[in-house]
Amino acid sequence: MLADNDTAEMQTFCETLHPATVAEALADEYSSEEVWRILSQTNIANQALIFEYFPIDWQVKLVEGTGRQHMARLIEQMSHDDRADLLRRLNPRVAESLLRLVDEADRRDIATLVKYPENSAGALMTTDYAWLPAHITAAEALDRLRCQAPDKETIYYVYVLDDQRHLLGVVSLRDLILADRQTVLSDLMEKEVVRVRATDDPEHVAQEIARYDLLAIPVVDEENRLVGIITHDDVMDVVVQEATEDVHRLGAVGPIAENYLEANFLTVWRKRVIWLACLFVAELFTFTAMAHFEDEIAKIVVLSLFIPLCISTGGNSGSQAATLIIRAMALGQVTVGDWWRVLRHELLMGLALGCALGAIGFVRAFFTPQSTLNPPSQSIIVEPLQFSWVIAQAVCIICVWGTLVGSMLPIIFKRIHVDPGVASSPFVATFVDVTGIVFYFSIAKMYLPF
Repeated sequence: MLADNDTAEMQTFCETLHPATVAEALADEYSSEEVWRILSQTNIANQALIFEYFPIDWQVKLVEGTGRQHMARLIEQMSHDDRADLLRRLNPRVAESLLRLVDEADRRDIATLVKYPENSAGALMTTDYAWLPAHITAAEALDRLRCQAPDKETIYYVYVLDDQRHLLGVVSLRDLILADRQTVLSDLMEKEVVRVRATDDPEHVAQEIARYDLLAIPVVDEENRLVGIITHDDVMDVVVQEATEDVHRLGAVGPIAENYLEANFLTVWRKRVIWLACLFVAELFTFTAMAHFEDEIAKIVVLSLFIPLCISTGGNSGSQAATLIIRAMALGQVTVGDWWRVLRHELLMGLALGCALGAIGFVRAFFTPQSTLNPPSQSIIVEPLQFSWVIAQAVCIICVWGTLVGSMLPIIFKRIHVDPGVASSPFVATFVDVTGIVFYFSIAKMYLPF
């Protein structure tokens, strides 16, 4: 296509396929210069549609690969929230040079959106919404909406405002179409409107949209004036981003925004090695704990054989609890104020799980061969029933302890304003490993004849 300079094929490629498919194909196969050669064969509006589907790092690279005048025209065609996000990522000098070339109305709109902090509802919203006054009829509303529709991101929800742009209500396009033509909008609208503040966290916005099954949600300021809307597609990006961060942290990896195979090797190495190094240093305390019980291990060698069995129980149960609580907190099902309910629930769950695993451990320890349980070189005689009880009790207690640690750490971290994802499975497992060894040998010393 490029080699033959087939402009007709380039135009067909850009205008026939979905913009997301075009962007994905261009980002995978072509340089930024080649991308612009292909995009130049379609109109500026379609260029903007395709451009929005490029990853943000690609968008920044493409800005550098075209003229400022052309980029300014493309920015004017972009959706309001996407262009604001792009300008946040650009070098301030580049962004300023582009803004000087943008239409004044668009420049004011961009300035309004860019002022909101990046991790807020205001940064996600678009000012491209449909609105109507409350005093008109359904027939008049449809006529006005028909004029607004070509320039709005969505018209499925129409917001009813007063002269000061206070949010009075919302009416769906379906209700407008089905309503009697002479019905006044104030009688047709839903007055109890689900809304969010511009300063709210994006996760809260996602929870509200999911809770009420909305296609879009209005964003208001402190005086209840409508400043924008957030559509479900933008919220999906937030959900994916937050879920990705949580999964990375659960695996003890610093969040990686880039595509896994395209991320810089040193960046990935740094984000992984930092956590691994911290966990490795923490695991050194396991060595210290075992060294403290060196005499007990020397007297009853079989104790060392059951260390992995007992310790892994605490790590696994703790990881389970941490995963469940972190996910519940992300969904808004558990808050910091629920800590006592969580503690009671996980204490009972830990006991139930510990008893089940302890029973399995009891059976396995009971059938330990005599040659392993009491080797000829060992001066202390260990009874199978006695040893089985030690293993069962240790497994049960360590399981309960791991469950409590795994459930409480995310809540503690949230309370001190640290991402609960830091209470990752490896972190919990490492902590429980060290303390589990102390529990294990302390129980052994209580029952075995040292």
